[in-house]
Amino acid sequence: MAAHRRARQRSLGGRTARGAATLALAGAATATAFDGTGHAEPRLTPAQVKAKVDKLYHEAEIATEKYNGAKEQADAARKAYADLQDEAARKTEKLNTARDALSSVATAQYRTGALDPSVQLALSADPDEYLEGAALAERIGDRQAHAVTGVGRDLAEIGRLRAEAAGERTRLAARQAQLRAHKRAVTDKLDQAERLLDQLTAPQRTEVTAAPHASRADSRSAPAPAPSLAATSPNSRAAAAVSFAYGALGSPYVWGASGPHAFDCSGLTQAAYRAAGVALPRTTYAQINAGQRVSRSQLQPGDLVFFYSGISHVGLYVGNGQMIHAPNPSAPVRLAPVDQMPFAGATRVA
Repeated sequence: MAAHRRARQRSLGGRTARGAATLALAGAATATAFDGTGHAEPRLTPAQVKAKVDKLYHEAEIATEKYNGAKEQADAARKAYADLQDEAARKTEKLNTARDALSSVATAQYRTGALDPSVQLALSADPDEYLEGAALAERIGDRQAHAVTGVGRDLAEIGRLRAEAAGERTRLAARQAQLRAHKRAVTDKLDQAERLLDQLTAPQRTEVTAAPHASRADSRSAPAPAPSLAATSPNSRAAAAVSFAYGALGSPYVWGASGPHAFDCSGLTQAAYRAAGVALPRTTYAQINAGQRVSRSQLQPGDLVFFYSGISHVGLYVGNGQMIHAPNPSAPVRLAPVDQMPFAGATRVA
């Protein structure tokens, strides 16, 4: 027997192998952590979150205004389609009535037959009576011919209306597809922003979404407009719009909304002037052309103030360098300084 027997090697199977693999993975993970090659996303600072969220909200607002424009066009196409259908239905009912009348005349003529006029005159005991009857028949024939012509015109008109309605239906389908695309874009941006905000603590989130400068105070407690402020408005319509905007302070921002209890930016200004008896277009890029352009130095309460190069945000100027606007889903309708965003222009509503 050998004095020194070789020690038996143990297989790395079962529990022992799993333990070794676990240790190896742990070691690799530790090494990765130390050498800085890990793939974990670094936690963003509140300032970084704010920058990303502000960018997403701006992109969402651009998509919102496109949605509002597409919705306006879709509503117009839907109304035009319905009006054409109604008109075609009325024309069809009139056509059916005319056809029924012609059918009755044709049936009567078939049943009674039509004698040659000379034979009718020969058989008539009273030639004068016959001649009067022949004149009446001629007039009836003229009306019948006119009725036939009218049926032809109605048929052509109904064909035109149906073709036009089919075109409006196609346009409506295209607008609805645009609506869905813009809606997806808006909700995607807002969802991304919400996920970023969820990374923050409650105090951090409040700080990130707070209004800057003088508008940090809760807008719900903002005072009603002073009489002197309303008096400086260029006209009574502007004063009424400013009054409405003050009354809307604290209302939630909801994209695509134009009141009465929630608003997006252009929805708020549209609702304010609607309350003043003025019909504004729905979108920012249409509202900027709804009156007389004024410079920043000429601003008066009631003027519409626009921001960003794409005219994607609007507020209602209320004086003292302040506006009332619907900022984004993180904040309600509130007071804010005009200089908090890139100024693009202003319009005084006619």
